[in-house]
Amino acid sequence: MPERNVTLCVPAEAPFARSVRMMAANLAVCFDMSVDDVEDVRMAAEEGFVYSCATRPDMCRIVFGHDGDAMTMDFSLGDSFPGEDELGGDAQSLDLAELLLSAVCDDYGVSEDGTALHLVKRTGA
Repeated sequence: MPERNVTLCVPAEAPFARSVRMMAANLAVCFDMSVDDVEDVRMAAEEGFVYSCATRPDMCRIVFGHDGDAMTMDFSLGDSFPGEDELGGDAQSLDLAELLLSAVCDDYGVSEDGTALHLVKRTGA
């Protein structure tokens, strides 16, 4: 099956998290994922959005993909990565997001150039 992609671009602001979650869950249903996988995708999308917002981009561009075996989500990232010693919610948001992503994704990571967060949820995994 050829890969199918859907792109969503929203302001990197908390009120848009629901739109990202709903799009991810709807696409997971369209891709015939199980109820448990749909819930994992929904949670991964929310945490990916939190991660992206913590890097302070103006807009968050999300590319949702499906190749038959897995659903992928690529979130654009800003230029600001909070440091370990930085006080404030952004560094804590990244730590919590990474913890949750490790629990619900089969694979995740930041691209080598630091411009995108890549998430993978395999069907039935």
